[in-house]
Amino acid sequence: MKDFAVIFDMDGVLIDSNPYHKKALIQFCQSHGYNLTEEELKARIYGRTNKDWITNLFNGEVTGEELKRYADEKEALFRQLYEGFVEPVTGLETFLQMLESQDITRAIATSAPRANVDFTLQQTGMGKFFTTILDDSNVEHGKPDPEIYLKTASAIHYDPENCVVIEDSLSGVMSAKQAGAKVIGITTTHSKDELSSTDLVIDDFTALNIEVIESIF
Repeated sequence: MKDFAVIFDMDGVLIDSNPYHKKALIQFCQSHGYNLTEEELKARIYGRTNKDWITNLFNGEVTGEELKRYADEKEALFRQLYEGFVEPVTGLETFLQMLESQDITRAIATSAPRANVDFTLQQTGMGKFFTTILDDSNVEHGKPDPEIYLKTASAIHYDPENCVVIEDSLSGVMSAKQAGAKVIGITTTHSKDELSSTDLVIDDFTALNIEVIESIF
């Protein structure tokens, strides 16, 4: 069996959280006087890091202190809306148990703040499967920059070429590929066609096993 590690993005991979992030973003914008259309939300807000979309929303007129306060406000709103509704993506726990039983190294690499990571793992009970977690505080450059995946591979002592990254976003896929990892796309956020640059596309974790992963190397 090939020696490889599996690195998981969090939002859209461990949990299908993006609908709740969108709700939080819309409510945040409205509370600050921005009633944006869906087209404006797509163009200015969705899919961006907190730093990017907050700066964009307020036309660049935010201090570092304001940026942190706004980001904390939006993420707290997200957790408030999502609490009690959080469920792991179908098949995730069984897949993680299989990796654990084979002593396959697992890690989380996310652009989310640590408060969201802790919230997710507490709500799902999946924390027991991960000892290595990198979040937004561990990187200077967000996805699609490869920094998060290069640093995660280094933290678990694997070459990126021997890592499989599971991603839902196009920027995340680009980040992982630029790091040199194999990439499995999951269709919680984008369609199979949109994820065509990945090495494999799945709808959830039910059909994913070690043999399938080995086949992409």
